[in-house]
Amino acid sequence: MGGMTTRTTPLDQAASRLAAAAHSGVPCPPVRDLIGNDGAAAYAVQQQGIAARTAAGARVVGRKIGLTSPVVRQQLGVDQPDFGVLLDDMRYQDGAALPIGRLLQPRVEAEVAFVLGADLAQGPFDVATVAAAVDRVVASLEIVDSRIANWDITFADTVADNASAGLFVLAAQDFPLDAVVPREVEMTMSLNGEVVSTGTGAASLGDPLAALAWLATTALELGTPLATGDVVLSGALGPVVPVQAGDRVEATITGLGTVSASFAGEPA
Repeated sequence: MGGMTTRTTPLDQAASRLAAAAHSGVPCPPVRDLIGNDGAAAYAVQQQGIAARTAAGARVVGRKIGLTSPVVRQQLGVDQPDFGVLLDDMRYQDGAALPIGRLLQPRVEAEVAFVLGADLAQGPFDVATVAAAVDRVVASLEIVDSRIANWDITFADTVADNASAGLFVLAAQDFPLDAVVPREVEMTMSLNGEVVSTGTGAASLGDPLAALAWLATTALELGTPLATGDVVLSGALGPVVPVQAGDRVEATITGLGTVSASFAGEPA
């Protein structure tokens, strides 16, 4: 027979599996059967997924840092954080009703977010160098989500799945960095009026600015350095909480005020 033979690599197959789950709303099996626990392969799959979304019109607006908690890293048997890419279609305004139909298995966490006022394109990076690049600090909610059934993930699975990114919400008010000490902030998050998660800035690699320095270093190594205007979600300050249609979440972070969102529509 004539015609061309299409060859797909395991990386292509992993990206396709995750994309199909996102499109259909039906979670898929893990992708570690295709890529093992190879971090470089997992980031390559992530980049394929982001390339497909930007080709369809989405725009990169920043990054999210995951696995900043020692407990979570121990659970997954990894010794480092990970990161995912934030796109403009993931962002919602403070107080918004988020369409739960876009999500498969959502969980919410409260974080310190940074907005960069300078590129971070030349290392080495430490807390002082990344702090100098921060323009604003803002309270945020990250809605993490997994395209992989039952959150059955290893390090490679979550990295390939864009670090389990879903949606994010930034508080209406932001602040200059000198108005707050990120590692010292205290966070309280409530679900439908009941406190369900508390923590401090130190939960994120000891200091959210240390998490930002890790991200700047890793992103530069992967050839995708952080840039002026990027939003960076620096990692959960306390336990993540599952949510469903009808729920309302509000988080208060000392010095940064409150940020809230509700979840509208029928469950996916």
